[in-house]
Amino acid sequence: MKELRDVKDLSMDTGVQQMLVKARNEGIDTAFDRASKMTRCGFGSTGVCCKHCLEGPCRIAPGGKGPQAGICGSNVDTIVARNFLVNITEGAASHAEHAREVAHAILEVAEGKAPYTIQDEEKLKSIAEGLGLVTEGKNINQLAREVAHKALEDFQKQHGTMNWLKLRGQAKSIENWEKLGLLPVNAHLEIAKAMARTVMGGDADPANLLLGAVTMGLVDGFAGLHMSTDLQDVLFGTPRAVKAKYRLGVIREEMVNLSVHGHIPLLAEKVVEWAGKLTDKAKEAGAQGINVVGVCCSGNELLMRKGVPVATNYASQEMPILTGALEAMVVDIQCIMPGIQTVASCYHTEIITTLPYAKIAGATHVEFTTERADEAAREIVMRAINNFKKRDPKKINIPQEVTEAYAGFSVEQIVEALKAVNAVDPLKPLVEAIASGEILGAVALVGCTNPRVKQDSGNVALVKELIKNNVLVVATGCAAHSLGKFGLLSPDGLKYAGDSLRNILTVIGQANGLPTLPPALHMGSCVDNSRVADLLTALANYLGVAIKDLPVAGSCPETHHPKALSIGTFFIANGVDVHVGVDPQVSGSALVVNVLTSDKENFPVTTDGLFGGKLIYEEDPVKAAEIILNRIKIKRQALGLN
Repeated sequence: MKELRDVKDLSMDTGVQQMLVKARNEGIDTAFDRASKMTRCGFGSTGVCCKHCLEGPCRIAPGGKGPQAGICGSNVDTIVARNFLVNITEGAASHAEHAREVAHAILEVAEGKAPYTIQDEEKLKSIAEGLGLVTEGKNINQLAREVAHKALEDFQKQHGTMNWLKLRGQAKSIENWEKLGLLPVNAHLEIAKAMARTVMGGDADPANLLLGAVTMGLVDGFAGLHMSTDLQDVLFGTPRAVKAKYRLGVIREEMVNLSVHGHIPLLAEKVVEWAGKLTDKAKEAGAQGINVVGVCCSGNELLMRKGVPVATNYASQEMPILTGALEAMVVDIQCIMPGIQTVASCYHTEIITTLPYAKIAGATHVEFTTERADEAAREIVMRAINNFKKRDPKKINIPQEVTEAYAGFSVEQIVEALKAVNAVDPLKPLVEAIASGEILGAVALVGCTNPRVKQDSGNVALVKELIKNNVLVVATGCAAHSLGKFGLLSPDGLKYAGDSLRNILTVIGQANGLPTLPPALHMGSCVDNSRVADLLTALANYLGVAIKDLPVAGSCPETHHPKALSIGTFFIANGVDVHVGVDPQVSGSALVVNVLTSDKENFPVTTDGLFGGKLIYEEDPVKAAEIILNRIKIKRQALGLN
């Protein structure tokens, strides 16, 4: 058996290290130790293993010393491209289903069938107008119903282009996608086509398969990211900056602790509501109250709208259970490790699944639908309360570290902050700072943490290097949690920033009654990468250029999920360079590597040439930052900026 790594090599978070020692002492396996024991498959990690029919599995031998084609005749380029398309499709399907759930909820709210209230009527009206709907003379429920139907059309229509792509896509990008024949018709149709073309006997042209991956990236971007964010803002309110707390120390021994984990805020919002309503029940059970904490993107959703504290991010999702003070962990979909149930079986913690297509063997299942949202949420909170007396005091060990952070910087919040500097032309100060070089460019830190690499280290190291060089950073997903845990979502993090970036953030902060803004701006959950795209669209339109011309990039140093690849493909399609720090599993094909990663000057057909953006793979975060900085400088030069 492989030797386990030292806990200090597994995570930067000392609270996580403390829990890992506890787990090992108690004989409990965690994701970090499972990763240590796992031997990587050399064929799978390069993308050359094919399991798309029962003739195989087939795998291409490296160096030309063994089979160079599968039994059906597929060569290595086809196999790698096909596997890449499958990954992108899985990611896009995850986000599209998220959006469809929220669209259906909006419809039920409009029809009086679900116990929610529309919180942002102005955004609803703006979306309706953008979709070409008549808003005059209609009440909110009528508008919500029509917007929901337009959203659901993006899963049904058989001709034309997705409504949300026309609503949110930049005109210059749409023109390029149309010229290349990449515009998606509806999300479910494109997902079905992608699966059909990846079976044996389907699409065998690697270049065509890679173009299919770009279409799936557009499905993710518009029928997943944009639609989810837009409709969640309508239903729950557009985020405004809030102050909150991070790390495992937010779990409180005197309280009933309930963690919300997953992605769709329909459930999370109701759990918080019922936690407030059932405080007296918790006190009857001997607790001082109910403490809801977030994990992963459900944590992001609650953080930026409710100020709910965040316990941890993806790789360490088992750690709240190991504190011995977590009564329940309620989950919905995406990024839920089945291993949480194994860990929970050693404690009093109850794992509660809520969706019929996302269950875990051994967990409690409380079916959640929007119609019975209140009943399900009440039952979940009561289960947590009832578990409080089942604690084993000898097993309680809660790390004490807590950090403060600011979150909830939606595009609307950023524009509002800039209005305090220039009320008439709010984008002008930001554009002038970029033009002058006071802000070199902007980078979005997105994605995950991965148990195979030291948790949070890549995310934190890369951002420190970027802000030192006066790059403005925005962050989403579990990567944003990394920054929150280590002070980079707090004004304290400005000590790592370059002088001119620090000055700009201080001026904007003080204009808004704050000492300064933090060096990285928290923009939300995974689907809220749409906010990043909206900000880029606003800046590009202001300057009269394409998004591809902007001195910007995206980075995902610790990714683990296909969603990160599909999000990255969406941004590459818009002409934005995207860095990943974990093997994207395409290195087995020189053709695929060159198409995705090469400069347009050196290869005839690349994503850089077709769209203006490319994939950058570099595991070392400092080296990755250097590559990103150089690409930003190239784009500045093309714009005529020093």
